Amino acid sequence: MVNDADADADADADDIAQRTLDYYDRHAQQFFYGTIDHDVSQNIGALLAAIEADAPYTILDLGCGPGRDLKTFSAMGHRAIGVDGSKQFAGMAAAFSGCEVWHQDFAHLDLPAAMFDGVFANAVLFHVPSRVLPKVLDDLYACLKPGGVLFSSNPRGQNEEGWNGQRYGSYYDYETWEKYLTAAKFLPLHHYYRPPGLPREQQPWLASVWRKPALGGG
Repeated sequence: MVNDADADADADADDIAQRTLDYYDRHAQQFFYGTIDHDVSQNIGALLAAIEADAPYTILDLGCGPGRDLKTFSAMGHRAIGVDGSKQFAGMAAAFSGCEVWHQDFAHLDLPAAMFDGVFANAVLFHVPSRVLPKVLDDLYACLKPGGVLFSSNPRGQNEEGWNGQRYGSYYDYETWEKYLTAAKFLPLHHYYRPPGLPREQQPWLASVWRKPALGGG
């Protein structure tokens, strides 16, 4: 039975998600042109290098946006599937990449169990409110094959959370982020800060790589 407080919190989380997604729907073309040339090869390489299965891989691009990274994974010979809560992005990503794309809100993911070798969550999980994050991580854990890998990259902070203009964000330091991921049973592999080669104060992005234990590994 869901009590009133839980119901109110769920409704609030859904409202947060919808308001953020509305922003992306309204600015979809602008976002596409503004991000199409971003170099995330370091992040793509970090995910692929950690996968221990035989290639080609089945990759879930979580929050695929207009499809830039889907197209890259596909061009590398992998089976890439996108998921995004923005209806505009989902349509754009399918057309741009030629890949299968699912339109799903992250708080209500419906993903096949143990299907993916890797999940690429680039600049997306920070939009998930902290109270919903454990469920989202559980869903991602369940969709990975045993031994599969989750990559995440988020703008880092001091664990503040709230609205940044018309988009909601949660900005964690590594220690707090690690607590969330290990609570979801992920094993930490490594983390780094971006862009590379700059002083830490000029590296606003925290990237991290995590493994779902192999069968018999916990």
